[in-house]
Amino acid sequence: MGLATSVVCLTPVLIAQPSASSILRSSVSSGSGQLSNHNLAQVFGEVRSAAGAVQMGATVLLFNRYDQQVRKALSNRDGRFAFDGLTPDIYSLRVSLASFVPALRRNFAVLAGTENLLTINLTTLFSNVELKTASLGDGRLITDDWKWVLRSSGATRPSLRLTSPSTSVTAPWFTDMTGVVRVSATPVGGSSRAGSSPGLPEPLGTAFAVESSMYNGAKVRVSGALGYNAINGLPSSAVRATYLAQREGRSGPQMSLTARQAYFPVGMGVQGTNGSPALRTAAVSVSDSITLLDLFKIEYGASAESIALFGRINYVSPFARLTYNLDGRGVLKLAYSSGSRPNELISGRNPAAGTDNAPAAIDQDLAMLATSPRITRRDNRATVERAKVLELAYEYSAGSRTYATSAFAEEVSNAAFLMSGNTDLAGEANLLPDLNSRGTIFNLGSYRSHGVSASVKQDLGQHLDLSIAVGRAGSLIADGAMLETLGSGDSIRSHIREAQRVWATAGLAGQIRSTGTHLAASYGWTDFRVLMPAHMSLTGQPNQQVGWNASFCQPLPRIGNMRMELSAELQNLLAQGYLTVGSSTGQNAVLTNTPRAFRSGFSFIF
Repeated sequence: MGLATSVVCLTPVLIAQPSASSILRSSVSSGSGQLSNHNLAQVFGEVRSAAGAVQMGATVLLFNRYDQQVRKALSNRDGRFAFDGLTPDIYSLRVSLASFVPALRRNFAVLAGTENLLTINLTTLFSNVELKTASLGDGRLITDDWKWVLRSSGATRPSLRLTSPSTSVTAPWFTDMTGVVRVSATPVGGSSRAGSSPGLPEPLGTAFAVESSMYNGAKVRVSGALGYNAINGLPSSAVRATYLAQREGRSGPQMSLTARQAYFPVGMGVQGTNGSPALRTAAVSVSDSITLLDLFKIEYGASAESIALFGRINYVSPFARLTYNLDGRGVLKLAYSSGSRPNELISGRNPAAGTDNAPAAIDQDLAMLATSPRITRRDNRATVERAKVLELAYEYSAGSRTYATSAFAEEVSNAAFLMSGNTDLAGEANLLPDLNSRGTIFNLGSYRSHGVSASVKQDLGQHLDLSIAVGRAGSLIADGAMLETLGSGDSIRSHIREAQRVWATAGLAGQIRSTGTHLAASYGWTDFRVLMPAHMSLTGQPNQQVGWNASFCQPLPRIGNMRMELSAELQNLLAQGYLTVGSSTGQNAVLTNTPRAFRSGFSFIF
């Protein structure tokens, strides 16, 4: 065994005397009282050297079953740490300290209503972790006392340290393989959601994703999609490959390669030649993160994309986000992007994301497959919507309630919106067929927008969340004048101006524990006579919604080792937020970025 390898032993043992855990809790918790939720579990422990000396300042990371970090702690001056309020699940633990080899234990079970005692012995050659489980007793398990760490100690908390393993570990090339196959269907006349047009046709399509861990701990995901438009039967396809490196047991740099191709409906002069696809795109993206002084986290990356449509368009889109932990007083975030929307920073996935039935990382790749560049057409030339966004947000959690506020400013060029009705007002040279509906995509030109928002999220028990958000943001309105010139995109753009509008959104999301059903519903109010551009938050804050939206995800009985689920999403059911432009001859067209739509899908998870 090389010096860079850790050996971890985990042994669940029932503690016969409750006082054994009480002795350890007394140094990391003060006060007493009965826990309010007996279904939650606790993990606490003690870090020592092989000689038995307590180790202060050890970094203890807790990961869920998808290797996503959920908690972080530093051992106090007595070498102790604690995590409370954990839901029953499969967890992994990593303990690291300067001059010691990190200890890593994967996939140990934490049961409901239990206290789990971890004894951690760090040495220069291997680390030993033992787990003891006890029934939940009286008194609180943890207070803020465990967070106290002598930050000025350079021996236990280096500012910057680079390490390189001296040996490699022999292991199977591919392990822990997980996959999803998803079949989706939308009734004829449905439309694409905002931000994904033109994308893969959702009326009838199949998508798949497979993830596997490699011999060196890295992960590889391969996903693809093939869809056929239910209106004209034309196909579109996409494939994506992602490589996610591991750095000391944590997620490291990520690289993705995505390619798409699509056939447009007959008309408007956008068909390919000799039966070839009219639209081809290829993109490569890289992202990484770095943590400084346990206070700052910097996420950064860029994507380079090439689009073949009426010629070729090439562009690069950088992005970055800085997160500053205020040490118990909240979190401050600052984000910036230029170009296409940085999917790596934008949060928000379908209702199944993050559940046992749909791993979040796989679901995120599938969502990216359905989100292609927002391509438009202006004076018979292809253009791509690009945005410069700067956003600042502050978030603070107090018990089961989370408060957040944010402000943003963005500058958008070649804005893409869905147009329906009499499209002769814009002219063929300014329209592009929408792959997901009978509508077309119109280039509304450039605009600037800024806004502020405030939100509060309340946990109503373990399986129900209520969120309320209000804000004021830029919107687009028509001046009321009639178009005198038909077939001119500039004529329409000249009658659109910017204005500020107030918006409010209320949402309720939860799970029916007996059936495992995930339900979510929201309603977004604003001035529905205006066109409210969709600002996708880079800091994870709630986005303004338009109209009534609902979704659900229902797990189905297993077939062997394969799980299944049924999902559906209803968007803007009241058809609100449409902007009408008209001509002096009585012709009208409607612009929107949130069309009424219904989508459903069936997933196989193995």
